[in-house]
Amino acid sequence: MLLNYFMKKSASKLTLSVHAGSMGDPLFGGVVTPIYPSAAYDYETEVRYPRYYNTPNQKAVVEKLVALENGEDGLIFSSGMAAIMTSIFGMMRAGDHILFQNDLYGGTHHAALHELERYGMEYSMADVSDLKNFEKAIRKNTKVIYVETPSNPLLKITDLKAISKLAKKYGIITIIDNTFASPVNQNPIDLGIDIVTHSGTKYIGGHSDICCGAMVSSKKLTEQIKQSALHFGGSLDAQTCFLVERSLKTIVLRVEKQNENALAIARYLESEPRVAKVFYPGLKNHPGYAIAKKQMPGGFGGMLSFEVKTDPDKFTKRLHYIKRAISLGGVESTITSPVKTSHAKLTAAERKAVGISDKLMRLSVGIEDAADLITDIKQAL
Repeated sequence: MLLNYFMKKSASKLTLSVHAGSMGDPLFGGVVTPIYPSAAYDYETEVRYPRYYNTPNQKAVVEKLVALENGEDGLIFSSGMAAIMTSIFGMMRAGDHILFQNDLYGGTHHAALHELERYGMEYSMADVSDLKNFEKAIRKNTKVIYVETPSNPLLKITDLKAISKLAKKYGIITIIDNTFASPVNQNPIDLGIDIVTHSGTKYIGGHSDICCGAMVSSKKLTEQIKQSALHFGGSLDAQTCFLVERSLKTIVLRVEKQNENALAIARYLESEPRVAKVFYPGLKNHPGYAIAKKQMPGGFGGMLSFEVKTDPDKFTKRLHYIKRAISLGGVESTITSPVKTSHAKLTAAERKAVGISDKLMRLSVGIEDAADLITDIKQAL
């Protein structure tokens, strides 16, 4: 308790990422939290069960995430979509309305289209960059506003303080997908957002070998979401929790290097004549640069996207260090075509409406040497 109190009062994210939640081995004095694989516990002191989100390895991960996100409580899930949809269902009932920003991760967009109405829930999508028009989309039965910033795949920036102020005006709960920013670069709770979700498969796991998700919020809202989580059963096993806790110990170091590399690559691409457009909030000509600089104090992130003038398939096949892959946030650099992967379930008209072209490439920048990555892109172009 003394250590936790001390950390909350004085520790940086570098220190929190290593020590928060990591209980060590109480039996032999080891510095690493053991794996507790048991699915059956003595019920006299506390009824522990993996589906109840309260086993030792689950708690260790949550405590670390809560410390990094400046929240009060949270839950660790088996995937990012489990975290997102459970959070939404935990806040809504039949007859309620949720307002989404219109440029969303394709998986979230597809889930909204195919699941919410089946449960009697209403939804709509609006351009969040125009706050007045976004406000007009609020209905009397709007219970949740859901945003994603930086957005996938065009790195659009949403003003979180403005969204929080708008939501509080109408008594609406706010949820954010904070995956692209990571807890290192952006802490939405500090800006007034109620619930933070992550696809932990990305920066939280960080090594392209874990599938998980997370949400962080107040104790009150977490408990409300937990009631839905208990029924949906999207909990995470002890072994994977152990790997997530291990990964979180280096998240600050990894993300700081990824921030640095991504900015260097974005600046190069901006001057590259064989590239038509570059989308990165760390570039001063990005429309969201000023807001991003304020609300992302840790850095602008390791994600960027750009449109090539050449054939995108030939370009990606020529890359050496940068691998074609559908996920992101790992220590290795990966590239993908959103029209073939994350946004393949959208129609061509829907992709065009949000600005996703067939020549758009989404680049997840790793921790390699930035000069080597730039050389790789140059030779492939």
